[in-house]
Amino acid sequence: MNTTRNATAQASAQTGNSLPGSQERRRPGWLVQAGLIFLTLIPVLAGAARLTELTGGAAITPRNERFFTSPVPVVIHIVSATAYSLLGAFQFSPSLRRGRRSWHRAAGRLLIPAGFLAALSGLWMALFYELPPSDGLLLLILRLVFGSALLVSLILGVLAIGRRDFARHGAWMTRAYAIGIAAGTQALILIIPELLTGSPDVTTRAVLMGAAWMINLAVAEYVIRRGTRPNRKAPPTQADRTAATFPGR
Repeated sequence: MNTTRNATAQASAQTGNSLPGSQERRRPGWLVQAGLIFLTLIPVLAGAARLTELTGGAAITPRNERFFTSPVPVVIHIVSATAYSLLGAFQFSPSLRRGRRSWHRAAGRLLIPAGFLAALSGLWMALFYELPPSDGLLLLILRLVFGSALLVSLILGVLAIGRRDFARHGAWMTRAYAIGIAAGTQALILIIPELLTGSPDVTTRAVLMGAAWMINLAVAEYVIRRGTRPNRKAPPTQADRTAATFPGR
């Protein structure tokens, strides 16, 4: 019985399949995409509401006056960030990456320009839009830092794919995506003080938004390192088993 079980385990290791009932079970691939899309829903819906506000003749207030004064950058930012967030979620699908390389490349050709537009328009708004009452110098600096980090990550990702360095390309694009969808994490984090004590002050809001960027980057680094971690032990080959059975040969 033990011999049969061991032989089955060795066959499974050779074919890369898990034994029935083993603990090595893969999670459904769609869970990652669903989670990323859910994370981006709040900023995507907020962006859609902003576009409706701009095109529908909403009342001008101190909070939205800068958008009506110069609407082009915010429209570019909303459209490009929405495309980048939603389409980018499917770049993490193993089935699409393995089975449909052409789809992955085609999506990348849309994602990279969208990412650049989102980063550049975000930096432009941070530099040239008047700060709203809820923002401050600290948040402005954080936006410039992480907006620049998004831009640099995209550039390094493009350079890596030009060298056919797929591992570095994937790592830099993962970091860029983590920064790009941080608005969803920020919305979730800011809900907590809003519910408990009301709107946070300027400094607290900046700290919480900065923490959201760092959380996303920490998760990205975990995903990158987990994906590049070498296997603990490769399954034995037929030559290894022959040598172990007949040491003198």
